Amino acid sequence: MTPPGIDEKSLRRARIAWCVYDWANSAFPTVIVTFVFSAYFVDGVAVDKITGTKQWAYALSLSGVAIALLSPVLGAIADSAGPRKPWLGFFSAMTIVLAGLLWFSYPDPSFAIYALVVFSIANISFEVSQVFYNAMLPTLVLNDKIGQLSGWGWGLGYIGGLACLVLLLTVFVQAKPPPLGLDTGHSEHVRIIGPVVALWFALFCLPLFVFVTDVPSRGIRPLKAARKGINTLISTIRKVRSYRNIAWFLCARLFYVDGMNTMFAFGAVYARGTFEMSLEEVIMFAIAMNVTAGIGAASFGWVDDYLGSKKTIAVALGGLICFGIPLLLVETKLWFWVFGLLLGLFMGPAQAASRSMMARIAPAEYRTEMFGLFAFSGRATAYVGPFVLGTLTYAFDSQRVGMWTIVGFLGAGLMILLWKVTEE
Repeated sequence: MTPPGIDEKSLRRARIAWCVYDWANSAFPTVIVTFVFSAYFVDGVAVDKITGTKQWAYALSLSGVAIALLSPVLGAIADSAGPRKPWLGFFSAMTIVLAGLLWFSYPDPSFAIYALVVFSIANISFEVSQVFYNAMLPTLVLNDKIGQLSGWGWGLGYIGGLACLVLLLTVFVQAKPPPLGLDTGHSEHVRIIGPVVALWFALFCLPLFVFVTDVPSRGIRPLKAARKGINTLISTIRKVRSYRNIAWFLCARLFYVDGMNTMFAFGAVYARGTFEMSLEEVIMFAIAMNVTAGIGAASFGWVDDYLGSKKTIAVALGGLICFGIPLLLVETKLWFWVFGLLLGLFMGPAQAASRSMMARIAPAEYRTEMFGLFAFSGRATAYVGPFVLGTLTYAFDSQRVGMWTIVGFLGAGLMILLWKVTEE
């Protein structure tokens, strides 16, 4: 449902601003979590690549536990109080500040704990902010167009991540000499990614706070809203049998998102460690993959509205599995590029269609709370994938062995989705 009393021109502007926020915040997962900072930490900060992979995996696991605990509770509180923009603003600002502090992650093992702590807290604040951002989607567009707007948001997000990567590659990483007197001997041309991502996020998130109309306040004081929200959440969990379809969908998502998040978090680490790609090559691969991922996310928006969210998710997961398996078998950089770019086409659709499906099946009065559970399902076992991957990588002294866990999580999620979930 769209807010009453708002003209179509204002709604169109709000939808664009909502999508631009995806452009803004996608710099963090693209540059920090997936491609650049993760590879820099494992190769430049940690004592060695295998130890660095394990440390990065455990940092993701611990932050995943915190996200799983916080997201549904804060979503329930926001549903009771009403407005979502104050929450979104707080956690966005927190992510921005912490991203900037990654500048002080010097290329020395003694700074490994600092880098991991700052990253983990930033990752928590980023993921929690998504609860409130996603809950705005159904207030901006009619139900039969949710998939399209969600897909456009994801697509613009991939383009935003791509643009930030290109900026970092051309202006800082490959520049000889780098600008601003950055010292390559202390990896300043790489560490600058933290402040750049912070500025990028801060600048481009502003349109949402200016043009998107928030849900009106219900006049409930914060402590009362907290008590009411938590009580409502507990009641909802107890009554989950009344929403069996939602419960099965969240269960399926729990598995396949864990696989996808693990894949995102360790893609650059795998490329850097197993295929010995340079940081410049990793960024070039990331740029190319973001192009295919953006194309997939935007184009599948219409598929979502035409075929439905469930079928779109199933096709996307099937594509990830089909191209993910050979990606773990190939030995050369060329085939890594080929299968990696094909896999990228299906990354965005699985995420965008999941968001639109939740928006469609969630009861309107519990929407933010349900998106809290939606975030919970994406993080409830988030520690498992990285933990198992990191443990197997360390035990077998092989990143390739650890990466096979991803296929198992994707397959389990797909089976539950196909057998248990209906789009009603």
